[in-house]
Amino acid sequence: MNLTSLLLLADSRLPAGTHAHSGGLEAAVATERVTDAVSLHAFLLGRLTTTGLVTAAFAAAALNPGDGQLAVLDAEFEARTPSPAQRRASRALGRQLLRAVRAGWPHPILDAAAAVHRGGPHQPIAFGAAGAAAGLDPLGVAAAAALGAVTGPASAATRLLGIDPDAVTAVLAVLEPAVQQTAAAAAAAARGPAEELPSPGAPRLDISAEHHSTWEVRLFAS
Repeated sequence: MNLTSLLLLADSRLPAGTHAHSGGLEAAVATERVTDAVSLHAFLLGRLTTTGLVTAAFAAAALNPGDGQLAVLDAEFEARTPSPAQRRASRALGRQLLRAVRAGWPHPILDAAAAVHRGGPHQPIAFGAAGAAAGLDPLGVAAAAALGAVTGPASAATRLLGIDPDAVTAVLAVLEPAVQQTAAAAAAAARGPAEELPSPGAPRLDISAEHHSTWEVRLFAS
């Protein structure tokens, strides 16, 4: 595995659009389900072990796809994303990620990923293709995707809650073992067929995403 490429792909400075999304945290803050570092930890852990696991498994599965498999994976991820708002956000992030990665690691798999859907691939499919272009292995891709499932919302917390950035760093440090466990489970699951990839749901995130999409004033796109 190319460690430098892994760090670049996981770097929040990669212009992949994630800075514009809170991963559902904005809606959770508005309803006072997240108010401090303790409740932020609970939110991030719940997100990691549900949507984070799914995202990491699909990203790892998209790393070395067979013929036509990227389209199959994209359709399976679509089926695991019941919220239309989340589907739109995922495809927008997938498109932006492919654009950013092409600048550093041009590769035919990025074109194959872009072709799976006219609106662009779902983010995990794009992430797996990006990992393949960067020469990563399944565990590395799963780890980067799992970490991204919590670092995005954690970054948004500093703006939404006015929370001390050091406190957010402490929350992420406590989550490190859970991120590693999620990545390992995702990489193992990715060896199976697409239809058997993880599918734990997060109904509250789905419902909140639909409500959030109707707000006239908001800081984040999702």
